[in-house]
Amino acid sequence: MRVWFDEREAAGRLGVSVAAWRWAVASGLVPPADAALGVWSREVVEAADPEAVRAALRLLDAWEAADRLTRALGEPLVWRPGVTASAVGHLVRAGLLAGLGGPPDTPSVHGDQVDALARRRDLPALLDRHVPLGPDQASRRLGVRRTDLDAVVRLGWIEPVSTAEIPYARSRGGATTVPLYSALDVALLPVVRPSVDWRAVRAARPGARSLLTGQEPAAPGGGRLLLAEVARICAVGRAAVVNWRRRHADFPAPTGGTDPHPEFGRAAMVAWLLDHDKITVPGAPEASPLTVTGAGGERRMRLYDVALDLVHDAAGEDRLSAWCTEADADALADLAAGDCGATVLRLAVPGTAPLAVTGEVRVLSHHRSGEGAGLRLTLAWPAGLRGASAWTPRGGDGLVRHGVPFAAPGEACRCARHDCAGLTPDPWCTEHGTAVAPVMEWHPGEGIRCADLTRRRTGAALRTAPERPDGPGPRPGREPGIPDDRSATPRHPAAASYGADVQ
Repeated sequence: MRVWFDEREAAGRLGVSVAAWRWAVASGLVPPADAALGVWSREVVEAADPEAVRAALRLLDAWEAADRLTRALGEPLVWRPGVTASAVGHLVRAGLLAGLGGPPDTPSVHGDQVDALARRRDLPALLDRHVPLGPDQASRRLGVRRTDLDAVVRLGWIEPVSTAEIPYARSRGGATTVPLYSALDVALLPVVRPSVDWRAVRAARPGARSLLTGQEPAAPGGGRLLLAEVARICAVGRAAVVNWRRRHADFPAPTGGTDPHPEFGRAAMVAWLLDHDKITVPGAPEASPLTVTGAGGERRMRLYDVALDLVHDAAGEDRLSAWCTEADADALADLAAGDCGATVLRLAVPGTAPLAVTGEVRVLSHHRSGEGAGLRLTLAWPAGLRGASAWTPRGGDGLVRHGVPFAAPGEACRCARHDCAGLTPDPWCTEHGTAVAPVMEWHPGEGIRCADLTRRRTGAALRTAPERPDGPGPRPGREPGIPDDRSATPRHPAAASYGADVQ
């Protein structure tokens, strides 16, 4: 009488599939092998419930699992390749999923386990760490064109970690060996090579020469780093790196140089910095909300990796470059197609105050750059129209205009004042919150026009404006144009419609 069973024999003994038995073991429904590696005793096999083992299996092939994980990553706009069936095989080999049968490279897995993995917040980091990328996927992860990735490989900045055989039809030359690169190495390139203008590389138009052509090739073995170069990678001072070296016993040992200027192996140093959270793997580019109105109505969209070029001359032209989806690019082109162009009601870019632009916003270009699913968009508008987007008395966000009164405001004026001697009218102000609008020269607030008007205007409003005890700006604790209590009812009949104008 047989006293031990391997997985196939155990599944046959219970009358279930091998995949069902494997999942029962992986999920703990069946105890682990107790007779030997991959071998169960007769007592364990016969104690298992065949119906429970059979009912627990919800088989998912590698392609369906890859689709679920790709959807979990969100909108595949830029810098994140989708999950492939072969990537599921790498996740199985990494122990993150249980292989339940099928080809080793594209195994079947359990749907519940895939869903649990898809819910993990560190899913992008797990994919970067365990799933290598082919050339096209690597260029997508870096957000550059394939020709730029080829330049990176020629420079020796990344090296293949393995290869894969891709079968093609005989008419295409048969099987082809494709190099695979570490997704972590690819993602860290903008961090460990800070001398490169990666934003410009990512924005390069198709057919243009690669900006990486003139870069310095890496020395054999990845090259060496001085302490100053390590500091630049981490965006800290050299003294901070010296302190890390002194305090951490596992700091990489020098591989060359001198005592005052030691040199360290690049690969070992990058690994140490990553393990000690001195650097982080770049994730998806940060989204900047944009609200635009034009001849075709209003649209809210998201821009990614926004680069603003704001000029100082009011007669000049501001420009914006960013990634967006094809649908948003087409919609924005339609809105700007009118005689007056589009109006930006609100653009919130990290590091700047919310911007707004009244009309004349044009789409200079939009093109596909790199292997991403989005487009690189370029907008332009006259700099003199740029203003601030902020809360207004009528509610919502819009373009706040400063008013420069032709009569100097009195002592009791509560309006927020600005360096250009302009006011953001406050509906609670007893002087400017009346039904009779004062005569003012309007211009966009928080823009370069403020300084421009300061130079041009020499009237009584500039010469005789009384000084506030708390200075020329808005009172402490209040934003320009925002009442102390937004929920209060205005004192004047026209307060709901008069004040900071929304264009």
